[in-house]
Amino acid sequence: MTRQEAFVALNLVTDIGSVKLERLLQFFNKPENIFKAPLEKLRACGLDEKVSRKITGLKKNTINKEFIRAKKLGLGILILGEPGYPASLNNIPSPPLVLYIKGRLEEKDEKSIAIVGSRRASFYGISSAEKFAQGLAEAGFSIISGMARGIDTAAHKGALKARARTIAVMGSGFNQLYPPENRALSEEIAANGAVVSEFGLDILPLPHNFPRRNRVVSGLSMGVLVVEAAKRSGALITADFALEQGREVFALPGKIDSDNSFGTNELIKQGAKLVSSVEDILEEFSFQFDQPLLQERRSKLPITPGLDGGEESGVFSFLSEQPVSLDELVERAKLDIIRISDILLRLQLKKIVKQLPGKLFVRSSHEK
Repeated sequence: MTRQEAFVALNLVTDIGSVKLERLLQFFNKPENIFKAPLEKLRACGLDEKVSRKITGLKKNTINKEFIRAKKLGLGILILGEPGYPASLNNIPSPPLVLYIKGRLEEKDEKSIAIVGSRRASFYGISSAEKFAQGLAEAGFSIISGMARGIDTAAHKGALKARARTIAVMGSGFNQLYPPENRALSEEIAANGAVVSEFGLDILPLPHNFPRRNRVVSGLSMGVLVVEAAKRSGALITADFALEQGREVFALPGKIDSDNSFGTNELIKQGAKLVSSVEDILEEFSFQFDQPLLQERRSKLPITPGLDGGEESGVFSFLSEQPVSLDELVERAKLDIIRISDILLRLQLKKIVKQLPGKLFVRSSHEK
């Protein structure tokens, strides 16, 4: 078994926590030695019998199949400590052993900002996330996010609108892409940056995966911007990881009576930098990008044409391949029905939204 195979194999044993994993690697020196050890020796390292038997019972054929399936999906596999593995993750606590990747990571992605926030975002949050992502991307940053509904999706779209690089970090395996309506977006991101996951191909998007995902989101970045976050939002976990990893934390203020602003306002009270413009973030970093690099980052990439970057982009972000009712759009966008109807009409005239019977709306098939 090679070092790469051993790391992928360890990654497939889902019940090993980071502390026990570090203990195993220290005890056996090389990861491939772990799979040569008898059950008793694994138990002596503090593993319970169930996990120990998973390790000793892992077949070479299972590992080979994981590599073969990854290749068929067009994925690369990056290994901790080997060429190609992102330098920004090398020194974070408990870095991922393995990163499955579709697309590519580049050295210039080390200069990046993560934008995170609520899945149930308001129109204000969606439009702000897209605006900040576009502005930061135009300034030369790669944009990192988690490809979740709401703020994450808006951040990726803002970067793509700027014809810049964006990186999505998943909380599931590539065979369990989540949310499913973002499949087309994931392909666009991979073509213009990268989609990455530390999880084996078939791992479901379970709740306990997302904090692990969040530490990678912050770890890949120089700083994290939280746009909207409720009291127990996962975005606040990302901010905590950012502080632990020595990254900058920024927060967009919101209304004091909004549940979605509770987390961001708390972050500001605790010392996160309040931002109201892209320039507020740029001034925190001493480097500047030269024009040749900016031009390179603005190479022609496929993006959704015709959106104004404001209300149209906000409403469009709430639509997908699945029909959405007019009432639901009014509720999610926090706009009145007359305003929503006007925006939907404009989007239909641009042929990027289609109305179905029963006042249901979807993205047009040629837009996907």
